[in-house]
Amino acid sequence: MSDNVLLISLDSLRKDVLGAYEDSGTFDYEVSTPTLDAFAERATVFDSHYAGSLPCMPARREWLAGVREFLWRPWGPIESYDTTLAEAARDAGVLTQLITDHFHYFQHGSWGYYEDFNGFDFLRGHEYDAYETKPRDVDREFHGRIADEETDPADGMGFLNRTQYVRNAGDFEGETDFFAPRLFERTADWLDGLDWDRWFCYLDSFDVHEPFHNSAEYASMYTDEDPEDPDLPIWPYYGRVDEGQSALSERELDFVQAQYAGKVTMVDEWLGRIFDVLDEEGLWEETTVIVTSDHGFLLGEYGWMAKNDGPVFDVLANTPLFVWDPDGERNGERVDALTTAVDLYPTILETLGADVPAPNHGVSLRPLLEAETDDHRDYVCYGYWGASLNVTDGEYTYHLPGEAGAPVDCYSTHQMNVTGTFHPMVEKPDAEADELPYAATPVWRLPAESYLQHEEPLLYERSGPFGAKEDRAGEGLDAEERLRVTAAELLAAYDAPEKQFDRLGLERPG
Repeated sequence: MSDNVLLISLDSLRKDVLGAYEDSGTFDYEVSTPTLDAFAERATVFDSHYAGSLPCMPARREWLAGVREFLWRPWGPIESYDTTLAEAARDAGVLTQLITDHFHYFQHGSWGYYEDFNGFDFLRGHEYDAYETKPRDVDREFHGRIADEETDPADGMGFLNRTQYVRNAGDFEGETDFFAPRLFERTADWLDGLDWDRWFCYLDSFDVHEPFHNSAEYASMYTDEDPEDPDLPIWPYYGRVDEGQSALSERELDFVQAQYAGKVTMVDEWLGRIFDVLDEEGLWEETTVIVTSDHGFLLGEYGWMAKNDGPVFDVLANTPLFVWDPDGERNGERVDALTTAVDLYPTILETLGADVPAPNHGVSLRPLLEAETDDHRDYVCYGYWGASLNVTDGEYTYHLPGEAGAPVDCYSTHQMNVTGTFHPMVEKPDAEADELPYAATPVWRLPAESYLQHEEPLLYERSGPFGAKEDRAGEGLDAEERLRVTAAELLAAYDAPEKQFDRLGLERPG
């Protein structure tokens, strides 16, 4: 086992921009990622790694608390019955450090994630971070590239207003003004001269998340457009690219893709600074290094921009995972076994020699890393709470929608906002006491309604290009019925609430 673990999450990183995966996707040009490509050559590369609970904070509860969250609740806080990774590591005598610019940790609806670390370093100002309040009159040209004045008025007082980013980052110019360079430099500084015997460091980078705001070098790297053209957006709205507020012309879409690619290359460049310190300090032989992402980002595939609203295609859910383990038997190899986000929780604790709390929903990757097995999971399910249930066997992926407006419950020790996550909590007079199958603590059951990401079931083959593929649902393939049966079996294995079966049109097996 390693003395140390360095976990690096790069938000919204797609597989098909990385040379290590060689996926043929949306980009018809090579996105430069030499740091990650070189790291992949020394690490174990996981080809069939999947998200679990989406999006950002639900994924982090899987990593940091070992809970497959989306069957019971949406985006929310750490619960009293959670044993966080940082807490369990500290109990084993391991120093823990969080380094992040991921402002959701410090926002309404997300408390409890950073408090258990021995130390945390928060770089302020990304996206909606409530940071700068001056100037009142912002740069209107920059504002116009990231916001619709009607939705995000420059003088608005809403809790989510894109003008916040104009105030936070409107004066950025050179490369080192931007978030990834500063965040990764802070991490390198923390590692430099570190004299603790055993440590766990979690570097949680909000990049390559939108806004796709880059310094001139990266903004022009993958486009011939003028990166300062006020008509070209750098923060697209979520939704369909062919209608509504999120609609983009072909020119605009190409530019957004180029800005995403530029940010990927910037992140890769500065990640190299951290790996340089691991070289200089001789840390590789005593440190397990894990690089992954919470989800991808749709850039026009299937007609969608971003995430949340549409189906959870593989572009979003089939995420990158690289693991360097000094004692690993599969360094430099590829693993095709099905794995999922929650598996990182027991893996990291076992690697640190810490006790793994029970119950948790993860299955340690250590037997794979130590070449004790080639198998891991037969199926993986994932999704957003209250929306579609998505199941894959590694060959096909099945997306099962629920009934729009059907009852579904949220379970928490807090009377949390089921929707309106980023706003102040409101009282819940209709909350009732209930219990969970994996916790002894009574919880509140908060009634809510399902929502649709798509109206009919979808079935896709995993083989072939990473981008848009043909829907095979309704063609009579054995995989469709098999995965539908599997969906019910997986819900039963997790002892999911009865309303999950009802809204999805499934029967509980047995």
